[in-house]
Amino acid sequence: MKSLSNLATERVKKLVPYQSARRIGGKGRIFLNANESPYSSAFDIDTSLYNRYPDCQPPELMKRFAAYAGVNTDNCLVSRGSDEAIELLIRTFCEEGRDKVLICPPTYGMYKVSADANGIETLEVPPLPDFTPDAEAIVKAVEAEPVKIVFICTPNNPTGNTVPEDVLERILQGTDGKAIVVADEAYIDFCPERTVIALQKKYRNLVVTRTLSKAFGLAGIRCGFTIADSEIIQLLLKIIEPYPVSFPVAQIAEQALSGDGISMVRERVGTINKTKQEVIGKLKGLKCVSGIFEACGNFVLVRFKNGNEVFNKMAEKGIILRNWGDKPRISDCVRLTIGTDDEMREVIEELGKL
Repeated sequence: MKSLSNLATERVKKLVPYQSARRIGGKGRIFLNANESPYSSAFDIDTSLYNRYPDCQPPELMKRFAAYAGVNTDNCLVSRGSDEAIELLIRTFCEEGRDKVLICPPTYGMYKVSADANGIETLEVPPLPDFTPDAEAIVKAVEAEPVKIVFICTPNNPTGNTVPEDVLERILQGTDGKAIVVADEAYIDFCPERTVIALQKKYRNLVVTRTLSKAFGLAGIRCGFTIADSEIIQLLLKIIEPYPVSFPVAQIAEQALSGDGISMVRERVGTINKTKQEVIGKLKGLKCVSGIFEACGNFVLVRFKNGNEVFNKMAEKGIILRNWGDKPRISDCVRLTIGTDDEMREVIEELGKL
Protein backbone atom coordinates (compact mmCIF):
# COMPACT_ATOMS: atom_id res chain seq x y z
CA MET A 1 0.00 0.00 0.00
CA LYS A 2 1.35 3.41 -0.96
CA SER A 3 2.09 5.88 1.80
CA LEU A 4 -0.57 8.53 2.32
CA SER A 5 2.25 10.95 3.10
CA ASN A 6 2.84 11.13 -0.65
CA LEU A 7 -0.42 13.07 -0.92
CA ALA A 8 0.83 15.82 1.39
CA THR A 9 2.47 18.97 0.06
CA GLU A 10 6.25 19.03 -0.20
CA ARG A 11 6.29 21.87 2.33
CA VAL A 12 4.51 19.77 4.97
CA LYS A 13 6.68 16.73 4.30
CA LYS A 14 9.79 18.82 4.98
CA LEU A 15 8.33 20.65 7.98
CA VAL A 16 9.93 20.15 11.39
CA PRO A 17 7.25 20.67 14.07
CA TYR A 18 7.79 22.86 17.11
CA GLN A 19 9.16 20.76 19.95
CA SER A 20 6.89 21.83 22.77
CA ALA A 21 7.43 20.51 26.29
CA ARG A 22 4.40 18.24 25.89
CA ARG A 23 5.60 16.89 22.55
CA ILE A 24 9.06 16.13 23.91
CA GLY A 25 7.43 14.38 26.84
CA GLY A 26 9.43 12.74 29.60
CA LYS A 27 8.59 11.05 32.86
CA GLY A 28 9.04 12.91 36.09
CA ARG A 29 7.63 14.30 39.32
CA ILE A 30 8.49 17.97 38.93
CA PHE A 31 7.92 19.61 35.55
CA LEU A 32 9.82 22.88 35.13
CA ASN A 33 10.26 22.74 31.35
CA ALA A 34 7.31 24.66 29.89
CA ASN A 35 7.31 28.02 31.75
CA GLU A 36 3.91 27.18 33.21
CA SER A 37 2.56 28.79 36.35
CA PRO A 38 2.73 26.59 39.46
CA TYR A 39 -0.73 27.88 40.40
CA SER A 40 -4.21 27.00 39.16
CA SER A 41 -7.60 28.45 40.03
CA ALA A 42 -11.27 27.46 40.11
CA PHE A 43 -13.79 29.26 37.90
CA ASP A 44 -17.57 29.31 37.49
CA ILE A 45 -18.90 28.08 34.14
CA ASP A 46 -22.38 28.75 32.73
CA THR A 47 -23.37 25.84 30.44
CA SER A 48 -26.69 27.30 29.28
CA LEU A 49 -25.32 28.55 25.95
CA TYR A 50 -23.38 25.47 24.87
CA ASN A 51 -25.92 24.88 22.10
CA ARG A 52 -25.07 28.25 20.51
CA TYR A 53 -22.04 29.47 18.60
CA PRO A 54 -19.96 31.99 20.56
CA ASP A 55 -19.08 35.52 19.48
CA CYS A 56 -15.96 35.80 17.35
CA GLN A 57 -14.71 38.53 19.70
CA PRO A 58 -16.67 38.32 22.99
CA PRO A 59 -17.53 41.93 23.95
CA GLU A 60 -17.11 41.62 27.73
CA LEU A 61 -13.81 39.78 27.36
CA MET A 62 -12.48 42.40 24.96
CA LYS A 63 -13.60 45.19 27.29
CA ARG A 64 -11.82 43.65 30.28
CA PHE A 65 -8.60 42.89 28.45
CA ALA A 66 -8.47 46.37 26.89
CA ALA A 67 -8.89 47.91 30.35
CA TYR A 68 -6.12 45.69 31.74
CA ALA A 69 -3.73 46.53 28.88
CA GLY A 70 -4.63 50.22 28.85
CA VAL A 71 -5.79 50.32 25.22
CA ASN A 72 -9.02 50.68 23.25
CA THR A 73 -11.12 47.65 22.36
CA ASP A 74 -10.80 48.38 18.64
CA ASN A 75 -7.05 47.89 19.02
CA CYS A 76 -7.47 44.33 20.39
CA LEU A 77 -8.09 40.85 19.03
CA VAL A 78 -8.49 37.63 21.01
CA SER A 79 -7.24 34.30 19.64
CA ARG A 80 -6.32 30.76 20.69
CA GLY A 81 -3.17 31.79 22.50
CA SER A 82 -0.57 34.13 21.06
CA ASP A 83 0.56 31.22 18.86
CA GLU A 84 -2.53 31.73 16.71
CA ALA A 85 -1.76 35.45 16.61
CA ILE A 86 1.69 34.66 15.16
CA GLU A 87 0.07 32.48 12.50
CA LEU A 88 -2.56 35.11 11.66
CA LEU A 89 0.04 37.84 11.24
CA ILE A 90 2.12 35.73 8.88
CA ARG A 91 -0.91 34.75 6.81
CA THR A 92 -2.07 38.36 6.67
CA PHE A 93 1.18 40.07 5.67
CA CYS A 94 3.33 37.47 3.90
CA GLU A 95 3.02 36.01 0.39
CA GLU A 96 4.48 32.55 -0.16
CA GLY A 97 7.62 32.55 -2.29
CA ARG A 98 8.06 36.31 -2.02
CA ASP A 99 8.08 37.68 1.53
CA LYS A 100 10.19 36.85 4.59
CA VAL A 101 10.00 37.11 8.36
CA LEU A 102 12.97 38.13 10.50
CA ILE A 103 13.97 36.66 13.87
CA CYS A 104 16.92 37.08 16.26
CA PRO A 105 17.85 33.61 17.53
CA PRO A 106 18.01 32.16 20.05
CA THR A 107 14.32 32.98 20.47
CA TYR A 108 10.86 31.42 20.52
CA GLY A 109 10.70 28.62 17.96
CA MET A 110 7.11 29.11 16.76
CA TYR A 111 8.02 32.14 14.65
CA LYS A 112 10.02 29.97 12.27
CA VAL A 113 7.67 26.98 12.47
CA SER A 114 4.66 29.13 11.54
CA ALA A 115 6.61 30.75 8.72
CA ASP A 116 7.73 27.36 7.40
CA ALA A 117 4.18 26.01 7.57
CA ASN A 118 3.03 28.89 5.36
CA GLY A 119 5.90 28.66 2.88
CA ILE A 120 7.56 31.84 4.15
CA GLU A 121 11.35 32.10 4.40
CA THR A 122 12.89 33.08 7.74
CA LEU A 123 15.81 35.50 7.85
CA GLU A 124 18.00 35.31 10.96
CA VAL A 125 19.81 38.35 12.35
CA PRO A 126 21.96 37.46 15.38
CA PRO A 127 21.52 39.68 18.44
CA LEU A 128 24.31 41.65 20.09
CA PRO A 129 26.62 39.96 22.64
CA ASP A 130 24.18 40.82 25.47
CA PHE A 131 21.31 39.33 23.38
CA THR A 132 19.76 42.73 22.67
CA PRO A 133 18.36 42.81 19.11
CA ASP A 134 20.85 44.43 16.72
CA ALA A 135 18.71 47.37 15.58
CA GLU A 136 21.06 48.58 12.83
CA ALA A 137 21.49 45.10 11.39
CA ILE A 138 17.72 44.54 11.44
CA VAL A 139 17.03 47.83 9.65
CA LYS A 140 19.66 47.05 7.02
CA ALA A 141 18.18 43.59 6.49
CA VAL A 142 14.67 45.00 6.02
CA GLU A 143 16.03 47.52 3.52
CA ALA A 144 17.81 44.79 1.55
CA GLU A 145 15.32 41.91 1.77
CA PRO A 146 11.54 41.57 1.31
CA VAL A 147 10.96 41.26 5.08
CA LYS A 148 7.34 41.85 6.07
CA ILE A 149 7.44 40.92 9.78
CA VAL A 150 10.13 41.34 12.43
CA PHE A 151 9.52 39.17 15.51
CA ILE A 152 11.01 40.34 18.80
CA CYS A 153 10.31 38.38 21.97
CA THR A 154 10.47 40.60 25.06
CA PRO A 155 11.21 39.16 27.58
CA ASN A 156 12.98 36.82 25.22
CA ASN A 157 12.48 33.08 25.49
CA PRO A 158 14.88 31.48 26.42
CA THR A 159 17.43 34.18 27.34
CA GLY A 160 15.09 36.20 29.60
CA ASN A 161 16.14 39.74 28.58
CA THR A 162 13.85 42.54 27.43
CA VAL A 163 14.41 44.86 24.47
CA PRO A 164 15.33 48.43 25.51
CA GLU A 165 12.74 50.97 24.38
CA ASP A 166 15.23 53.05 22.38
CA VAL A 167 16.36 49.93 20.49
CA LEU A 168 12.77 49.05 19.60
CA GLU A 169 12.09 52.63 18.52
CA ARG A 170 15.08 52.54 16.16
CA ILE A 171 13.75 49.33 14.62
CA LEU A 172 10.24 50.78 14.29
CA GLN A 173 11.54 53.95 12.67
CA GLY A 174 13.81 52.07 10.27
CA THR A 175 11.10 49.64 9.18
CA ASP A 176 8.19 52.10 8.94
CA GLY A 177 6.27 51.50 5.72
CA LYS A 178 8.26 48.34 5.00
CA ALA A 179 7.50 45.83 7.76
CA ILE A 180 5.37 45.07 10.81
CA VAL A 181 7.32 44.73 14.08
CA VAL A 182 5.82 42.24 16.51
CA ALA A 183 6.76 42.54 20.19
CA ASP A 184 5.86 39.22 21.82
CA GLU A 185 5.10 40.06 25.46
CA ALA A 186 4.11 36.59 26.66
CA TYR A 187 6.11 37.10 29.88
CA ILE A 188 5.65 40.83 30.39
CA ASP A 189 3.35 40.41 33.40
CA PHE A 190 6.45 39.45 35.39
CA CYS A 191 8.05 42.84 34.58
CA PRO A 192 5.09 45.09 33.61
CA GLU A 193 7.19 48.25 33.87
CA ARG A 194 9.01 47.13 30.70
CA THR A 195 5.98 46.83 28.43
CA VAL A 196 6.21 48.60 25.06
CA ILE A 197 2.46 49.03 24.59
CA ALA A 198 2.74 52.82 24.91
CA LEU A 199 4.81 52.87 21.70
CA GLN A 200 1.93 51.32 19.75
CA LYS A 201 0.08 54.64 19.75
CA LYS A 202 3.15 56.33 18.26
CA TYR A 203 4.15 53.67 15.72
CA ARG A 204 1.39 52.13 13.63
CA ASN A 205 3.68 49.31 12.51
CA LEU A 206 4.07 47.99 16.08
CA VAL A 207 2.04 44.93 17.05
CA VAL A 208 2.10 43.56 20.61
CA THR A 209 1.02 40.02 21.49
CA ARG A 210 0.00 38.87 24.96
CA THR A 211 -1.22 35.64 26.55
CA LEU A 212 -3.03 34.38 29.64
CA SER A 213 -0.88 31.23 29.63
CA LYS A 214 1.96 32.42 31.86
CA ALA A 215 1.31 34.82 34.75
CA PHE A 216 -2.44 34.15 34.68
CA GLY A 217 -1.83 30.39 34.94
CA LEU A 218 -4.24 29.59 32.09
CA ALA A 219 -2.05 27.72 29.61
CA GLY A 220 -4.72 25.03 29.36
CA ILE A 221 -7.48 27.25 27.99
CA ARG A 222 -5.47 28.74 25.08
CA CYS A 223 -6.30 32.44 25.18
CA GLY A 224 -4.10 35.20 23.80
CA PHE A 225 -4.43 38.74 22.51
CA THR A 226 -3.08 40.99 19.78
CA ILE A 227 -2.77 44.74 20.33
CA ALA A 228 -2.33 46.77 17.15
CA ASP A 229 -3.51 49.66 15.04
CA SER A 230 -7.22 49.24 14.26
CA GLU A 231 -6.42 48.84 10.56
CA ILE A 232 -4.26 45.80 11.35
CA ILE A 233 -6.95 44.36 13.64
CA GLN A 234 -9.50 44.63 10.84
CA LEU A 235 -7.15 42.77 8.49
CA LEU A 236 -6.66 39.97 11.02
CA LEU A 237 -10.42 39.69 11.48
CA LYS A 238 -10.70 38.86 7.78
CA ILE A 239 -8.87 35.56 8.19
CA ILE A 240 -9.36 34.48 11.80
CA GLU A 241 -11.61 31.44 12.27
CA PRO A 242 -15.32 32.25 12.85
CA TYR A 243 -15.36 31.08 16.48
CA PRO A 244 -11.81 31.25 17.88
CA VAL A 245 -12.85 31.44 21.56
CA SER A 246 -15.34 28.99 23.07
CA PHE A 247 -17.87 29.94 25.74
CA PRO A 248 -15.91 28.24 28.58
CA VAL A 249 -12.65 29.94 27.53
CA ALA A 250 -14.32 33.36 27.34
CA GLN A 251 -15.98 32.92 30.74
CA ILE A 252 -12.75 31.84 32.43
CA ALA A 253 -10.75 34.63 30.79
CA GLU A 254 -13.35 37.24 31.80
CA GLN A 255 -13.13 36.12 35.44
CA ALA A 256 -9.33 36.10 35.31
CA LEU A 257 -9.39 39.68 33.99
CA SER A 258 -11.80 40.89 36.67
CA GLY A 259 -10.56 43.13 39.47
CA ASP A 260 -10.25 40.20 41.87
CA GLY A 261 -8.61 38.04 39.21
CA ILE A 262 -5.98 40.64 38.36
CA SER A 263 -5.23 41.23 42.05
CA MET A 264 -4.64 37.51 42.54
CA VAL A 265 -2.35 37.35 39.50
CA ARG A 266 -0.28 40.27 40.73
CA GLU A 267 0.08 38.63 44.13
CA ARG A 268 1.24 35.38 42.50
CA VAL A 269 3.64 37.25 40.23
CA GLY A 270 5.16 38.85 43.30
CA THR A 271 5.62 35.42 44.88
CA ILE A 272 7.17 33.94 41.72
CA ASN A 273 9.54 36.89 41.29
CA LYS A 274 10.61 36.62 44.95
CA THR A 275 11.26 32.89 44.57
CA LYS A 276 13.15 33.56 41.34
CA GLN A 277 15.55 35.98 43.01
CA GLU A 278 16.16 33.52 45.84
CA VAL A 279 16.86 30.75 43.30
CA ILE A 280 19.28 32.96 41.37
CA GLY A 281 21.13 33.78 44.58
CA LYS A 282 21.53 30.09 45.38
CA LEU A 283 22.51 29.14 41.83
CA LYS A 284 25.41 31.59 41.99
CA GLY A 285 26.94 29.51 44.77
CA LEU A 286 26.82 26.16 42.94
CA LYS A 287 30.04 24.78 41.48
CA CYS A 288 28.26 23.25 38.47
CA VAL A 289 27.05 26.72 37.32
CA SER A 290 29.19 28.86 35.05
CA GLY A 291 26.73 31.67 34.24
CA ILE A 292 23.20 32.99 34.79
CA PHE A 293 21.27 35.05 32.24
CA GLU A 294 19.04 38.06 32.92
CA ALA A 295 15.70 36.76 34.16
CA CYS A 296 12.71 39.00 33.47
CA GLY A 297 10.16 36.20 32.98
CA ASN A 298 9.10 33.26 35.16
CA PHE A 299 12.19 31.28 34.23
CA VAL A 300 15.97 31.38 34.49
CA LEU A 301 18.41 30.32 31.77
CA VAL A 302 21.54 28.86 33.36
CA ARG A 303 24.84 27.99 31.72
CA PHE A 304 26.34 24.91 33.35
CA LYS A 305 29.82 23.48 33.02
CA ASN A 306 28.17 20.47 31.40
CA GLY A 307 24.58 21.27 30.45
CA ASN A 308 23.69 17.89 28.96
CA GLU A 309 24.92 16.07 32.04
CA VAL A 310 22.93 18.36 34.34
CA PHE A 311 19.77 17.96 32.27
CA ASN A 312 20.05 14.15 32.15
CA LYS A 313 20.93 13.70 35.82
CA MET A 314 18.08 15.94 36.92
CA ALA A 315 15.70 13.95 34.71
CA GLU A 316 16.88 10.76 36.43
CA LYS A 317 15.73 12.37 39.68
CA GLY A 318 12.32 13.10 38.16
CA ILE A 319 12.99 16.82 37.69
CA ILE A 320 12.26 17.77 34.07
CA LEU A 321 13.97 20.95 32.83
CA ARG A 322 14.43 22.32 29.29
CA ASN A 323 17.75 21.72 27.54
CA TRP A 324 18.76 24.53 25.15
CA GLY A 325 22.33 23.42 24.57
CA ASP A 326 21.86 22.78 20.84
CA LYS A 327 20.86 26.38 20.07
CA PRO A 328 23.24 29.09 18.83
CA ARG A 329 25.29 30.91 21.48
CA ILE A 330 23.72 29.10 24.45
CA SER A 331 25.68 25.85 24.56
CA ASP A 332 25.49 24.05 27.93
CA CYS A 333 22.42 26.11 28.85
CA VAL A 334 19.37 24.70 30.63
CA ARG A 335 16.17 26.64 31.35
CA LEU A 336 14.47 26.34 34.74
CA THR A 337 10.85 27.40 35.13
CA ILE A 338 10.17 28.92 38.55
CA GLY A 339 7.87 26.56 40.42
CA THR A 340 6.74 26.44 44.05
CA ASP A 341 9.19 27.11 46.86
CA ASP A 342 9.28 23.40 47.69
CA GLU A 343 10.02 22.47 44.07
CA MET A 344 12.81 25.00 43.80
CA ARG A 345 14.37 23.90 47.08
CA GLU A 346 14.58 20.37 45.72
CA VAL A 347 16.05 21.63 42.43
CA ILE A 348 18.80 23.54 44.24
CA GLU A 349 19.46 20.60 46.54
CA GLU A 350 19.89 18.19 43.62
CA LEU A 351 22.02 20.64 41.61
CA GLY A 352 24.22 21.05 44.65
CA LYS A 353 25.07 17.34 44.49
CA LEU A 354 26.41 17.57 40.90
